[in-house]
Amino acid sequence: MLDRPQRQGLALPWKAGDDMMAANGGDAQQDKARRFRDAALPHLDDVYTLARYLLRDTADAEDAVQECYLRALRYFDTFRGTEIKPWLFAILRNICRGEFARRSRVTLAMDDTTDDAEDAAPLWQEEQPSPETEILRQRDAETIRRLVAELPDPFREAIVLREINDLSYSEIADVVGVPVGTVMSRLARARSMLRKAWVAEEGLPT
Repeated sequence: MLDRPQRQGLALPWKAGDDMMAANGGDAQQDKARRFRDAALPHLDDVYTLARYLLRDTADAEDAVQECYLRALRYFDTFRGTEIKPWLFAILRNICRGEFARRSRVTLAMDDTTDDAEDAAPLWQEEQPSPETEILRQRDAETIRRLVAELPDPFREAIVLREINDLSYSEIADVVGVPVGTVMSRLARARSMLRKAWVAEEGLPT
């Protein structure tokens, strides 16, 4: 299974008793902060996981998550959906493609230039040939994590949203801003690239 990177303590806007919101408008603002906290806080690890894979830098990922939650809190009154997680992901993605991409000198190019795809099952869901030891399983997990991190940006993003954050194809399409068919194509290509990279890593015959 693809692991979630561990986040450090983040200075989120509702810490210290919602003081920031209280200073900006009394009971109504405090109620807004509480509603936002209750809705958004359960998804903090998921948001950090996506940021970590997109930016590939712990400090930038933590900063991007803080900025994401600040923007989401600011515009929480405009949220009209039923699921807040895709909305948070969309905000985070815009942040990662903007300020923090420039800071990290990471180019989040959104083209689909790869080899032809194979509609293969995700590698980390396959049964191991022989369940030998926890050390081997950990080594495999670390290898998969690294191989995912090395995928081109649109495919890494699709895999993380689908396999770690468990978004549906339509939810990924909304977050990324592409048709569902494009999401399916990116996932298939990502799985194909992971399979080929795994074969090359292990020195297995093709």
